[in-house]
Amino acid sequence: MRGSLGIRLGSHRLGIQMKDVSELPGLYGELSSWWPLLSAPEDYAEEAELYRRLIVAECSRLPETLLELGCGGGNNASHLKKYFRMTLVDLSPHMLAVSRALNPECEHIQGDMRTVRLGSEFDAVFIHDAIVCMSSERDLRQTIERAFMHCKPGGVALFAPDHVRETFRPAAKHGGHDGRDRSMRYLEWTWDPDPSDTTYVVDFAYLLREADGQVRCEYDRHVCGLFARQAWLRIISEAGFHARGIPFEHSEMEPGCCDVFLGVRPGV
Repeated sequence: MRGSLGIRLGSHRLGIQMKDVSELPGLYGELSSWWPLLSAPEDYAEEAELYRRLIVAECSRLPETLLELGCGGGNNASHLKKYFRMTLVDLSPHMLAVSRALNPECEHIQGDMRTVRLGSEFDAVFIHDAIVCMSSERDLRQTIERAFMHCKPGGVALFAPDHVRETFRPAAKHGGHDGRDRSMRYLEWTWDPDPSDTTYVVDFAYLLREADGQVRCEYDRHVCGLFARQAWLRIISEAGFHARGIPFEHSEMEPGCCDVFLGVRPGV
């Protein structure tokens, strides 16, 4: 869930440093089958509905098609696909496999959100917390430009970072789920070693219990992008959108701690 899991594409560095799928961490490779036990689809129902309402309210027409860049395991799509015809893009083929199992009726395409070119436009473009894979303004700008490229005139792009610079706070959290024959628990530690740059760090420890009762521990570090509200609005506007920031309101989150950003593409 946004603001609580913070799982990211990347290894020890993200953004422009990550150029090869082989650099993805274990959770997005050989450990990808554990994803539903770390981040269960049912945990996304409330926030997916909030995103749906924003998309519908901001589009100049009733939206029918939705492109999700950085779809991960498809948890948001599992709720949004009831309302939109969805195309799902992710860099990791392993995460796309997880999403295909959950969302077989959706189109899945492997691609980098900074460079993907699908040759078609959509009523709306959505990037959930995978947007924080962009750890530099250059990467963020490239991604938002791609969102503009794939958004129809009069359509909307919605970006949902976990944090903005103004409200970022260190935190430690934990969670996980039980499956039919195995279980997962995680510890998440979010902190910022250098407040002068555009990144923060999320360290994870995963405890994985197999069907035979054996437990192993895996460690992951993720470096994520952190930008001020004005930087978000400036980059979205420079891409060609009419930009707006909106406080993210969720029953499990403190009011005012998160923002989402909307870009409306001019035109009919």
